[in-house]
Amino acid sequence: MLVLGKIGVGKSATINSIFGEEKTSIHAFEPATSVVKEITGTLDGVKLRIIDTPGLRSSAMEQGANRKVLASIKQYMKKCPPDVVVYVDRLDSQTRDLNDLPLLRSITNSLGSSIWKNAVVALTHAASAPPDGPSGSPLSYEVFVAQRSHVVQQSIAQAVGDLRMMNPSLMNPVCLVENHPSCRKNRDGHKVLPNGQTWRPQLLLLCYSIKVLSEASSLSKPQDPFDHRKLFGFRVRSPPLPYLLSWLLQSRSHPKLSADQGGENGDSDIDVDDLSDSDQEDDEDEYDKLPPFKALRKAQLAKLDKEQRKAYFEEYDYRVKLLQKKQWGEELRRMRELKKGKPAVDEYGNTGEDVDQETGGPASVPVPLPDMVLPPSFDGDNPAFRYRFLEPTSQFLARPVLDTHGWDHDCGYDGVNVEHSLAIASQFPAAVSVQLTKDKKEFNIHLDSSVSAKHGENGSTMAGFDIQNVGKQLAYVFRGETKFKNLKKNKTAAGFSVTFLGENIATGLKLEDHIVVGKRLVLVGSTGTVRSKGDSAYGANLEMRLRGADFPIDQDQSTLGLSLVKWRGDLALGANFQSQLSIGRNSKVAVRAGLNNKMSGQITVRTSSSDQLQIALTGLLPIVMAIYKSIKPRVSDNYSMY
Repeated sequence: MLVLGKIGVGKSATINSIFGEEKTSIHAFEPATSVVKEITGTLDGVKLRIIDTPGLRSSAMEQGANRKVLASIKQYMKKCPPDVVVYVDRLDSQTRDLNDLPLLRSITNSLGSSIWKNAVVALTHAASAPPDGPSGSPLSYEVFVAQRSHVVQQSIAQAVGDLRMMNPSLMNPVCLVENHPSCRKNRDGHKVLPNGQTWRPQLLLLCYSIKVLSEASSLSKPQDPFDHRKLFGFRVRSPPLPYLLSWLLQSRSHPKLSADQGGENGDSDIDVDDLSDSDQEDDEDEYDKLPPFKALRKAQLAKLDKEQRKAYFEEYDYRVKLLQKKQWGEELRRMRELKKGKPAVDEYGNTGEDVDQETGGPASVPVPLPDMVLPPSFDGDNPAFRYRFLEPTSQFLARPVLDTHGWDHDCGYDGVNVEHSLAIASQFPAAVSVQLTKDKKEFNIHLDSSVSAKHGENGSTMAGFDIQNVGKQLAYVFRGETKFKNLKKNKTAAGFSVTFLGENIATGLKLEDHIVVGKRLVLVGSTGTVRSKGDSAYGANLEMRLRGADFPIDQDQSTLGLSLVKWRGDLALGANFQSQLSIGRNSKVAVRAGLNNKMSGQITVRTSSSDQLQIALTGLLPIVMAIYKSIKPRVSDNYSMY
C-alpha cells in the first residue's frame, strides 16, 4: 500500500491507526516523514506492507521539490510495486477550488496516470464539525462529506484528463478517517465517525477489494496493458451498430449546381426527361382560354351567400392551380433547354445572354444608376424610400431549430441551423449544414457536409463528412456514394461509410435502387451491413411513395416503409406510414404511424389551419379526451394517447 498526500494531512497517523500501534513517529506542527520508508505488520492474519512517503506541497512554485520526492517514490515503486494507492487529504479544508491541481498533475506526470487506477481517497479529520451553509445554519454531515469528496474527485479527474468526467461512477472511492485519540469508540475499540460508522474496517475492506479486482483483471487479460481511457468510459460500450446502419441506409440526394451556376435547380426525384409536355401544354392552353376574372375584396365577399361564396372559391382555386401548372411547365422547358446547352428563352423572348437581338453583336454593358439623393426627412411619396433596400451579402441560410415537444424554453427554440451551398472550382457542387441544439442538460452538434461530381449525364459520385452525437460521444463519419442511371426510370446507388466512435471503427456498405412507376409511384429499396470488431448488423429497407395527381403543385403524398434489422441473433421488424393531405382550402393534416414486431408503436396526428374556428376546435380535443378518461378510467389504463 502506497500512501501519498500533502504535508500535515495525517498520513503517518493514519498508518498508526490502521495497525493500532505507533509504527512511525508523528508531529503536530512539523513534517514527521522526510524519506520514503516501508512499514510492515500483520493485521487479522493479513500481512500488510505500507510505504510511507514525505509530504508534498500544493503550491505551483514548489512543484520542483515535489518532483524530487516523487522521483524517489518512483524508484522505490520499481522495487516493490504497490497494490493499492491511498491519497490522503483533509475533510475540513475549507476550499472549493482546484488549488491542489498542480500537485495532482505532478503526481500524474511523475508516476503515470495508471497510479490512479487502484487509488483510494482518504479524508482525515472526519470528526470535524460541518461549516455553516449559505443560509447561515450548519450543513448536515452528509452534505459536508459529499461536497468535499466531490471537490477532491474533480481535482483528480482534471489532473488525469477530462475523460474521467464522462463516467462519474468510476471515480476514485472515498473513505473517511479520524486519528484523534479522543475520538469516540465502540465496544470493539474501533473509532466511530459522527455518522455512526467505523472507518478502519471500511478502509481495509476497500483496499482488499481493489487488490482482488486488480488481480482478477490481470488474469482475464494479462497481455492487455492498462489504459486509463478505458477506465474513464472511453471504450466501455460497443458501438450501436443498428443506429449506424439505419443512418447508412438513408437515401440522400447529391448536391447540384444552382441555376445561376449552370446547373439544374430542380427536385432530385424528378427527371425532366421523363415528363412530357402534353399535359402541361393542355393546362397552359386551358388557362389562356379562360375568361377574365376579378378578385373580390373582403367587403364584397361578405355580401355573398353561402352557395355564391363556395362557387367563387372553387373558381378561384381552379384558376390558381392552372396558373401554377403553367409556371411549372415553363420551368420544365427552361431546365430542358439548359440541360441541352441551349439558351433559355423566357415568355418575352429574352435569351438571358449578353447578345444584341437586332445586330447579333455583343450587347452593351449595363451601367448602374447612381443612388438617389435622400431628402432630409422621411417622405412616403418619395420613390427613394419606397424602392431602396439592402441586398444581403451573406450566402448562409440561418434558421432556428423548433422543438415542438420541448418544455425547457417558452418559445420552443432549442438551437440554430446554418446551411450553405457553394461550387468548388465552379463545377463541383457542395453543401454544408450545421445544427447546434442546447437544453438544460445536453449539448448536441450535427454536421452534414457533402460534395459531388457528375460522370456524364447518367452518373454522379458524392463524398461527405459528418459529425453527430451518439450518446455522450461524438461520431465522425466519412462516407461516399456513387449513383448511376442504368435504365430510363431506374437509378442504382452503392455507398460505404467509415465511422470513428471513440476508439471503435465501424465500416459499412450499402446498395440502393430507385424505381419510378408512372408519374405518381416511387419505389426505393436499400440493403446494407455495418461491421465493427467482429460484430455485424444487417438490414434492409423498402419504401413506397404515392404522390398526388398534381404533384409537385400540391404536396400531397403518402409513404409506406418497411424495415428489417438483424443484430446479435435478434431480428427487428418495423413498419411506418406517413401521409400528408389537404382538407379544404385552409387546413392540412399529417398522419404518422409506426409499429414493430414487439407490438409497440406510436400514432401522431398533426393539423395546421389558418381558420381560427378550426384551431379552437382542435384545442378542445385534449380536454374532451381528459374528460372521457375520467369518466371511464378502465379505458385510460389500457390505452394511452401521445
